[in-house]
Amino acid sequence: MSVRSIPVALGLLLLLQACGSQVAMHDPRIPDPLVSAMPLNVGVRYPETFDSFVHEERVIGKEKWKIDLGRSNRLLFDKLFGSMFSDVTVIDGEVDPAAHGFDALIEPGIDAFEFSVPEQSQTDAFAVWIRYRIKIFDDRGTQIANWPISAYGKSQTSTFGGDEALKRAAVLAMRDAAALIILQMDKATGISKLRQRAEGATGDDLNAGPPAALQTTAQEDTSDESG
Repeated sequence: MSVRSIPVALGLLLLLQACGSQVAMHDPRIPDPLVSAMPLNVGVRYPETFDSFVHEERVIGKEKWKIDLGRSNRLLFDKLFGSMFSDVTVIDGEVDPAAHGFDALIEPGIDAFEFSVPEQSQTDAFAVWIRYRIKIFDDRGTQIANWPISAYGKSQTSTFGGDEALKRAAVLAMRDAAALIILQMDKATGISKLRQRAEGATGDDLNAGPPAALQTTAQEDTSDESG
């Protein structure tokens, strides 16, 4: 290498380090949920970050990672709620839910997103943790549940290389969250009883206490590709 070419090569190296790794999610390809729909007319209101959630982090003070989940969260919850409830309507923040006569209004959100790379864990795996939060309001607008959900996914670099392994781990975390919501949502929030409450039912079964935080883990499934 000539003396002249050194500044050019050094500048290119610094540029690559500055750019870091970028991972973009498009379609998490969550399998169709196998669940019987609850007979509820539900409204869903998403925060703006659900369509544009981006996590940026510099790992071990060196490489910068940018993970763009894009519309993947929205696609996940659209499919999930569409299978879990008989009637689902997505509304924006300017719409009055009371005008629709919903049995319940659901507001999902993201509390936190974390990940680890092989250099941190001293393994050949990428791992992703996502903490979602689901708030549920009754037909009067009263919040009846505030449910935190911690989900986890891990993918080996020996199966998916580099960026694809991280993307795969994020998909598995989303699938983990979906499975937990299907299995535990009614028990944790009592949402299925809201129609009875709206129709004037009474009883101790309609006055469940606040839900506790729950957590599950996902095992890697390589039967299909991530989005």
